[in-house]
Amino acid sequence: MHKRIIYRSVLIVTLVLSCSCNKYLTLYPQNGTIRQQFWQNKEQLQSAVIGVYASLIQGVTTNGSNSATGQMAETLFKWGELRADNVTTPIAGSYTDDFNIMNGNILPTNLEVQWASLYRTINLCNTVLLYAPGVISIDPTLTQTQLNAYMAEALTVRALMYFYLVRTFGDVPMKLTPTSTDNDLVLLPTTPQATIIKQILSDLSTAEGNAVYTYGVVAYDKGRVTRYTINALQADIYLWTYDYTDCITACNKIINSGQFGLVAGDGNFFSTVYSNGNSSESIFEFQYDGSTTQTNPFYQMFYINTAGSLAAQINVQGSLFPVDPNNPKNVDVRAAIASNGGTGAISKWIGTPNSTATLTAATSYRHWIVYRYAEILLFKAEAEAFTGAGQDALNLVQQIQTRANAIIVPGTSLTLPAANDPVGVSNYVLDERDREFIYEGKRWYDLLRYARRNFPTTLPILTGPILVNASPALQQIILTKYQDPNSLYLPIYYTELQLDPNLIQNPFYK
Repeated sequence: MHKRIIYRSVLIVTLVLSCSCNKYLTLYPQNGTIRQQFWQNKEQLQSAVIGVYASLIQGVTTNGSNSATGQMAETLFKWGELRADNVTTPIAGSYTDDFNIMNGNILPTNLEVQWASLYRTINLCNTVLLYAPGVISIDPTLTQTQLNAYMAEALTVRALMYFYLVRTFGDVPMKLTPTSTDNDLVLLPTTPQATIIKQILSDLSTAEGNAVYTYGVVAYDKGRVTRYTINALQADIYLWTYDYTDCITACNKIINSGQFGLVAGDGNFFSTVYSNGNSSESIFEFQYDGSTTQTNPFYQMFYINTAGSLAAQINVQGSLFPVDPNNPKNVDVRAAIASNGGTGAISKWIGTPNSTATLTAATSYRHWIVYRYAEILLFKAEAEAFTGAGQDALNLVQQIQTRANAIIVPGTSLTLPAANDPVGVSNYVLDERDREFIYEGKRWYDLLRYARRNFPTTLPILTGPILVNASPALQQIILTKYQDPNSLYLPIYYTELQLDPNLIQNPFYK
């Protein structure tokens, strides 16, 4: 019920905030007359903020998408998984653009490099940030505290979108004002990644002081920005910039709050964390409720008999999740959740608990999880590996392993490193992140973060997994390509360059 309340005004808000305009960055202008009539009271302001969240689960009209919806969750999954080592395309019905990304054959015409859904949400955030302050002079019942909290939500969602963009493309255009009319359509060059990171960290610092700790309703606390969402995003960004001290500080704000904990790794784990969603472990999730307009794209993406579907790599069952040689019934709780060992279907998003059945297109409304408590523990562990607290880091990894009943098999599982070996400890954390967050859109960004740390010395930590998917004939070509740091990022989609001559293509793809 509460999820339906959050998104009840999706259609109205979408019409008010985003009229179709197929121009630069897909930043939809508003109709001026509607805008003047809309920003009149706090209820309309709240609807505008809800519209920001609604955009996270709505499809966009692009020049082609592998799913019928073109939802952001599909984009985030593919950006975070296709170039890594856990996903494959079944031979029958392989989707060409996905297949090409897996094989390192990425061109600016590849449909999966489109950023439309993220920039649409950015524009909605910019619209709220521009027009929300004016509401307080019209509606005396709107308090400054309420206004600041709404602004914090918009700042944080915008920061999240830009963080995905810079990790995926490197330098991207940064626009902090809305495209409200055709007069606001401007041609922008790309902004350096470091400049964008500085901006979003500043925005998050402002937002942190104004965001709420709780809305008093679980679905709101998990589906809207709270102060803990901000701390999780800060920790993620600090790791990306190798600011380990600030990462630990951000993690501790969540850990010490006492508001989150690991869900027990028992027979209810799948149901609690994934099937039902909004668990005590959850920090921020895209909320779906199963209505016609709110189902997610996962069924079309992962149902094996669907053309162009994605499946689990063969290494997932057996190598990543080894079988206990002494007791085959003793298994890691995450193994069956990750994939169906018989079909290779990605169970985490379309499977059903304690069953071989799958969801249907009509019942595919599992939430997309952005952050959960387990990730905060492993964020902190990675940071501690490089701040002289290696044993503390290993203890945090052990918490995750114990909860999951991780199966350690000598010769298959990574050997426990010495606590005073920062590289060994951090690699051990990375190995556990692979199991814990498999198919949650994290893997490529983890590998990239590790590879960037001391590039090109650390490049093999990324190229090894890449070659898992690559055709043997292409492997040497791929290894050569990734010697260029610009190859670590996707190209800008070709139509964006046509619409904006100020944009500069990633030099690797020129």
